[in-house]
Amino acid sequence: MEKSNQVEKFVEVQIKRQEKEGAPIYWETFQIKWRPNLNVIALLQDLQSSPVTAEGKTTTPPAWEAACLEEVCGTCSMIINGKPRQACSALVDKLEQPIRLEPFSKFPIVRDLMTDRSRMFEHLKQVKAWIDIDGTHELGSGPRYSQTLALSRYKMSECMTCGCCLEACPQYGPQSPFVGPQAINQLRLFNSHPSGSMNSEERLDRVMGVGGITDCGDAQNCVKVCPKNIPLTESIADVSGQTTRYAFKKLFS
Repeated sequence: MEKSNQVEKFVEVQIKRQEKEGAPIYWETFQIKWRPNLNVIALLQDLQSSPVTAEGKTTTPPAWEAACLEEVCGTCSMIINGKPRQACSALVDKLEQPIRLEPFSKFPIVRDLMTDRSRMFEHLKQVKAWIDIDGTHELGSGPRYSQTLALSRYKMSECMTCGCCLEACPQYGPQSPFVGPQAINQLRLFNSHPSGSMNSEERLDRVMGVGGITDCGDAQNCVKVCPKNIPLTESIADVSGQTTRYAFKKLFS
């Protein structure tokens, strides 16, 4: 029987590890057998079943998060080769090796590649990123608006609270009160809705002080790393204009 001369290929992965917030940081390197169409999530799944380092040392499986595996939920956010992105859409054959995986630096570490991004949801509460409907009686048909506005709002609504924009933002961090581009984009989304506009001034009040719209340094890193290509800089500029007009209105009213 003829033997195959094909040489097995391996993928080298370097993972930044930490047991918990404040614990020592260390790196581990793994060699994972290559197969077609691998993504970073598949590599991590392989490590779960066989957590052995490149040196042959048995270790604990790296901790990470994932849910939809379709770049919709934002759960698998991490830094891959120095860039914040989603692990599910990061294809191994398109990445430079060794592949370096790190957790986001702007959020508290839970373990290894897992971070606590609950602060992002507090920002959404801060800007009142919802429309009040009491649901106690029939409200009838909702207000109609143009197809142009619908398409614009749909793009803004694709935000999955993944945190990539915040990781890339030089103004955002643990010691900064800045709400970040994702919350400002959601403010614009709900202010642009006919029903949501009834609370537009309340939302604008919430971003006109410390941590609000004026804390943006216009680095534009956010729009470069957004996996959904949301026009975050447009949203920031739009909300900046809204707050300026509202400030004049309050001044002269």
